[in-house]
Amino acid sequence: MTRKVTEVTDLKNDCRPAGPWQRVTAALHTWRTRRHEHAPPADDTGSPAPEPVPGANTLWRMRTTVKDEPGSLAALCTALAEHRVDILSLQTHPLAEGTVDEFLLRAPGELPASGIATAVRAAGGTDTWIERADAHDLVDAPTRILGLAARTALDAAELPLALRQLLGRCTIRSQPARAGSGRASEGVPVEGALDDTVMRLRAPEGGVITVERPYLPFTPTEFARARALVELDARLGPRVPHGRDVLTLAEGSDITVRRADTRDLEAARAMHERCSDRTLRLRYHGPVGDADRYLNHLLSPRFGRTLAVQTASGRLVGLGHLLWDGDETEVALIVEDAWQRRGIGGELLGRLIAMAAEGGCRSVYAVTQASNTGMVAAMRGLGLPLDYQVEEGTLVITARLGEPVGSSAGELGSASAS
Repeated sequence: MTRKVTEVTDLKNDCRPAGPWQRVTAALHTWRTRRHEHAPPADDTGSPAPEPVPGANTLWRMRTTVKDEPGSLAALCTALAEHRVDILSLQTHPLAEGTVDEFLLRAPGELPASGIATAVRAAGGTDTWIERADAHDLVDAPTRILGLAARTALDAAELPLALRQLLGRCTIRSQPARAGSGRASEGVPVEGALDDTVMRLRAPEGGVITVERPYLPFTPTEFARARALVELDARLGPRVPHGRDVLTLAEGSDITVRRADTRDLEAARAMHERCSDRTLRLRYHGPVGDADRYLNHLLSPRFGRTLAVQTASGRLVGLGHLLWDGDETEVALIVEDAWQRRGIGGELLGRLIAMAAEGGCRSVYAVTQASNTGMVAAMRGLGLPLDYQVEEGTLVITARLGEPVGSSAGELGSASAS
């Protein structure tokens, strides 16, 4: 279950059931609208700056547009030097008129962002944007892009994360191809489309990937980089890592935890048939008969990561999903009734949270009901700060990933990797 428009389903997609689903979607849309206003986080814009430390330096990322003529960049560099600002790296993004220059700066701690912006404006820079940077920004652009390409090559689920890390804070949504067409929506050329703060790319599976960054327009250079990542993903085809962990439950049974994809569709449907109506309702929040309709999207690595739990005999008894929901991340779990209350849900959730943290997510949320005590307990068991929101009977629990999360395998027993 995801909010408003997600990479798993789309409100315009006619596979979404009516009734309870619509009420849940409306409630979550209200909650999400209050939380997000299509702008950078407050800590980069309106919040008070920390007290300056004498002698300390601050890293900044800055973009500004300068005229494409000799001496423009030199004037800008001179203005920064006069304020004792070091230029650690520079990338240029040519435009039809002018050039967007992207800087990584090291400035005296007492010099505020407004002071840098004023100096840049006086030197001829326009449309200046600046935010705090950190040590990760010290990696040069070619190295960073090659690393993102390598991650994408190893795992199809990395594409949305790679795009987000390539382009900064942005909202990424996937619209599946219309049922039976196998083609992307009309109006999107093969090479994609760039319109100021929105880029649209042909998704590898035939749909459309839409990337939005309202606070900062995309440049043609960024568009070309994003298109290259998507083309790489399309050429390599669906793929997931093959590693798996064998865990021993407290009563002695062995289970295997591994990545799953659409090849597990039939096994997942069979598990649904063995689950009670209550378990299916708690997981999908809608008519029990509609549960199977979401599995193809949920299991697709294009829209997130899925972990499967199977018994020694090979029967699938649990699924955990980490879903890329625009600029947020959702976690969802289902465990077959006969295997509940054995620590499997907590194990899946801990691994999904660790994946989210590794992917650079700052928070994850779970959509459930207050009566789903197992999910509520599993979220509390993470040992992370939690926020709770209740809308029309739907409970949304958000975990903030501010500290490392260890595996809960200790509850289950011993583990071995293969």
